[in-house]
Amino acid sequence: MPSTVLPIARLPFTPQLEAQLRAWLAEDLGRGDLTAAALAGCSGRAHWLAKADGVFCGGVLVEPLFRLLDPGVVVRLLVRDGAAVAAGQRLLELEGPATALVAGERTALNLAMRLSGIATATAALVAELAGTGVRLADTRKTTPGLRVLEKYAVRCGGGRNHRLGLDDAAMLKENHLAWAGGVAAAIAAVRAAAPWPARVIVEAETPAEAEAAVRAGADAVLLDEFTPPRLAELVPRLRALAQGRQLVLEASGVQPEQLRSYAATGIDLISTSAPITRSAWLDLSMRFDA
Repeated sequence: MPSTVLPIARLPFTPQLEAQLRAWLAEDLGRGDLTAAALAGCSGRAHWLAKADGVFCGGVLVEPLFRLLDPGVVVRLLVRDGAAVAAGQRLLELEGPATALVAGERTALNLAMRLSGIATATAALVAELAGTGVRLADTRKTTPGLRVLEKYAVRCGGGRNHRLGLDDAAMLKENHLAWAGGVAAAIAAVRAAAPWPARVIVEAETPAEAEAAVRAGADAVLLDEFTPPRLAELVPRLRALAQGRQLVLEASGVQPEQLRSYAATGIDLISTSAPITRSAWLDLSMRFDA
C-alpha cells in the first residue's frame, strides 16, 4: 500500500442517497449474484486504475456503496474528487469480502466513469475561460435521478451550479412572460408570492426583453442565443440601466468553441449543458490483486 492514503470525503448520507445506491445495486444484482458461490468465505484486495487522462469524480460514493453490500469492506482513497489524473494512475484501493467486491464493481465504476466524464469535460471548458473572469455554469438538463451527483461533478471540474431545481431561483421564460402579461407583471407576482427570499432571473430573447427585465428589477438576465457582436453592444446598455445595482448577465445557447468570444462581451456567466449532455465517460477499471 502507498504511504499516503487520503481520508474519504463524505457526501451527506441522506435517506435519498442511500435509497438511490440501494436501487442501483439492486438493478445489477437482481435476485443475487450467481458467481457468489465461487467466492464464499474468500477475502480479496483490489484497486482502481485510470485508463485515460482526465478529472476524477465519484470516489465519495465508493465507500458507502460497498458498505451497503458488506460493512467489512475497507476503501482507501488515493485521489480526491476533482483532481487531475493520468492514464495508469492508481485511484483507490479496496479490501474485504470477495463477494462484496465483485458485486459492487460494475455499479461503482459506472457511477464514477459517468461523473468523471462530466468533471473532465467541465474542466476543459473552464480552462478555455481561464483569465477572462467569466464563470461556467450548468443547467437543469440532467439525467433524472442523477441531478445532485451530475451537478457535483460539474463543481469537481471547476464549474458553478445554476439552479438545482425550480425552488432554487425563479427563472422567467417566454411562456411565463406571455401568460403573466409581461416582464414587470411576472417579476412582481413572483416577488409577492415567494415564501423565502429568491433570486429572479429573466430569460431574454431580444434586447427589448432584456432591457425590460432590468427596468423591472430582475436580479439576473439570461441572454439566450445572442451573437457575440450583439452582446457586446447590449451588455453596456444593460449595465447602465441597472444604475450600479448588482446585475448578473448570463449567456446561453453558446457553442463550446465560441466560449472566449462570448467571454469578451462583458458578461458574467456562461451556462451550458454540454458537460452533462455531451461528455464521454472517463474509462476506469478495477483490478483484483493476487
